Amino acid sequence: MTTVDKPIGFGRMHRKEDARFVRGRGTYVDDVNLPGMLQGAVLRSPYAHARIVSIDTAAAQAHPKVKAVITGAFLQDLKLAWMPTLSQDTQAVLATDKVRFQGQEVAFVVAEDRYAARDALELIDVEYEPLPAVVDARRALDPDAPVIRDDKEGQADNHIFDWGAGDEAATEAVFASAEVVVAQDVLYPRVHPAPLETCGAIADFDAVTGKLTIWCNTQAPHAHRTVYALVAGLPEHKIRVISPDIGGGFGNKVPIYPGYVCAIVGSIVTGKPVKWMEDRSENLMSTGFARDYHMRGEVAATRDGKIRALRVKVIADHGAFNGTAQPTKFPAGFFHVFTGSYDVEAAHCAVTGVYTNKAPGGVAYACSFRITEAAYLIERMIDVLAYELDMDPAELRMKNLLRPEQFPYPSPTGWEYDSGDYPRALQLALDMAGYAELRAEQASRPAGGPLMGIGISFFTEAVGAGPRKHMDILGLGMADGAELRVHPTGKAVLRISVQTQGRATRRRTRRSSPRSWASRRTTSTWCTGTPTRPRSASARTAPAPPRCPARPPRSSPARCASGPSRSPPRCSKWTRATWSGRRAAGTYAATRPRAAPSRRSRSPPTPAWSCPRAWRGTWTRPRCTTRPT
Repeated sequence: MTTVDKPIGFGRMHRKEDARFVRGRGTYVDDVNLPGMLQGAVLRSPYAHARIVSIDTAAAQAHPKVKAVITGAFLQDLKLAWMPTLSQDTQAVLATDKVRFQGQEVAFVVAEDRYAARDALELIDVEYEPLPAVVDARRALDPDAPVIRDDKEGQADNHIFDWGAGDEAATEAVFASAEVVVAQDVLYPRVHPAPLETCGAIADFDAVTGKLTIWCNTQAPHAHRTVYALVAGLPEHKIRVISPDIGGGFGNKVPIYPGYVCAIVGSIVTGKPVKWMEDRSENLMSTGFARDYHMRGEVAATRDGKIRALRVKVIADHGAFNGTAQPTKFPAGFFHVFTGSYDVEAAHCAVTGVYTNKAPGGVAYACSFRITEAAYLIERMIDVLAYELDMDPAELRMKNLLRPEQFPYPSPTGWEYDSGDYPRALQLALDMAGYAELRAEQASRPAGGPLMGIGISFFTEAVGAGPRKHMDILGLGMADGAELRVHPTGKAVLRISVQTQGRATRRRTRRSSPRSWASRRTTSTWCTGTPTRPRSASARTAPAPPRCPARPPRSSPARCASGPSRSPPRCSKWTRATWSGRRAAGTYAATRPRAAPSRRSRSPPTPAWSCPRAWRGTWTRPRCTTRPT
């Protein structure tokens, strides 16, 4: 419910976060310093594909400021050399047999300061045997391509998965009878989110209590806790993940990186907190990327421009490990929205995931879960068809857009579009841009003069992680939660499971909250990225304690037991003197600022906003002798 005049997100908004950020009062991971904290650094591979012959760490261990040098062999003895990814694959924490991409983690040094840790990396001697590398996803499945994941039992090639959506037979039938068929190879190249603050973590393991506390600038603290529990063998209730100010995410800070696990192992080995912060080169070299889809699209249409069917084949480059950070149950995310905003008879897509000697990844950057790739493909194919038919791209789109009367619309790939007026939206955009005038200006340009291009794209985005039946990330349903607590003094605390990432999350939440408490700047608190109470069917709510029989429920419209006066409900065992004494002792409170006590009655004040006839006040008082214990 919202009480503001304009929709949330429109117009100028007063951002609650800015006051401390512009004053340099933000709290990022690298700002956190714990007593006795050590620093960690990662040694990375200079090769994209090479076998490790030997690792000599003697010189690094002899460094006077070095406290520990951790290698893959050391982790292997502890059964920590491999960790699960968010896509049901495994990834090396530190390389043991060979390195599979340039920048892969080989060793981890823990020292007294950051400079000593970096210096010690130069003292580690690693002998590599270079191997042929696979850098082109289209060649990953060639018979002579080297096998990247030979660590996996039964893995004889670089194939990860085959996945499809839609009706292949119906699509083939439409293409067989189509008047016009156009095809285009489309590459959506690999891009990197490059957040302002690079990835980092501080791990503090308490050997006495067995509890692990991690400060990590992650966008998914709940998923991280699950992975740490699987890797370290600790129960989840003994793992606390603190996600302070992130400093930019864009999907790059969803995956679990080996540096996080190395910091945990470093803290366990040394018995002290260990901080690991990567530099910009490390972030670009080894953390999660986006896109890297090789797509071939085909459109079947009539001569007058009616699109009948779509057919798509994709090769998805997932890097050396399938570490895609997307929470759907579909290997290619929500790519099956590739039909876009258009009404078609049939559609089918086939996606093949492959390993290459590149950094693992696949994150929801600048949209969610492969929807950007799907939108790019369909819009490019519409332009190709418009060129083939010599038709205006805007006219072709307008002719094929879904109409308001078609909603709710079941797409050929199994999704339901709930509502919309797409033609009106497109027409508004064309009018605002002055599309007709732009085309006229384009036509008036002299031959051989400067070129003028006009681009059009229509995009229906699927937002939010749901419904539950389609979502899963290590057993987490990705459903959001919120918990609002209003204290007797009128203060309110709102806990939301969404982590703020620099998008005015606190301000948006405040605008969408009831004005009755959200407008009170001094009496409301927001806690972001906070786990709320379980929402599963098996979760049970503790029964409320018995109430005093003289006091009706808060929601009851019955009259207060004390009648229409301004005093709270009376109990036979409570006297006016008792109430006055408790009030003086400060043990009486109401859920809103209290009104001044009546001089005539000398009774405790009633909430100024409520009437005793519909009692909603809350008192903190000693137990009544007539109240069941």
